[in-house]
Amino acid sequence: MPYRTVKYTRKGHLARITLSRPASGKAVNQLMAQELGEIFSRIEQDDRVYAVIVTGTGGVFCKFGDGKRGEVPPTGVADIIARYRCPVIAAINGDALGEGLEIALSCDIRIASARARLGLPQVSRGRLPANGGTQRLPRIVGRGKALELLLTADIITAAEALEMGLVSRVVPPEELAAETEKLAETIVSKGPIALRYLKEVVNKGMDMTLEQGLRLEADLYFLLHTTADRTEGITAFREKRPPKFKGK
Repeated sequence: MPYRTVKYTRKGHLARITLSRPASGKAVNQLMAQELGEIFSRIEQDDRVYAVIVTGTGGVFCKFGDGKRGEVPPTGVADIIARYRCPVIAAINGDALGEGLEIALSCDIRIASARARLGLPQVSRGRLPANGGTQRLPRIVGRGKALELLLTADIITAAEALEMGLVSRVVPPEELAAETEKLAETIVSKGPIALRYLKEVVNKGMDMTLEQGLRLEADLYFLLHTTADRTEGITAFREKRPPKFKGK
């Protein structure tokens, strides 16, 4: 179905979501939040999707609105992405500011173009990040660095983001799409159930004690042994061939 603020495509087991509000600099609005919710609800039920790339067009990934149109940034947008069961990669092709960076923070892996700028400057407009920025940023870069970025409203370069661990890679702009797709294809070649369990145990484990996290890891490990994919993985290894996973 057609969408007005995002574009959705799927190729094999890899889905791609492109944020596209050219006239607004790709600022998040209620319609974008609604359409992202519809897309993720749709692919949540699609067993053919093993991973998702989220990116923007042109020189902007996504940024916060300037309020000129009277739009109030919706809350919960990043949660829609963070709750998705499969791995999500943010290909940050340009400015990721405000709600835009919060969307990137909700993804599991972030790769940035060398020309990208990142920041949560909402406090400079007298408001707070309300899409998880105050909670996800400290978990990724640490409390001190997060507070520095939040309190100063500084906008940093991709190189600075890499240094603090906010992104995992920085590549030339012309190589971003290919580099991201290469990483995504490597991920989707793995067992889809194992991918989902890995994401679950790491994300949930961050908010657990070590003992609780280890227990969850063990539970999912043994549950994985009941799947056909696990049997296929062992068989393929013994037969020295690539596995043919079916997500079952």
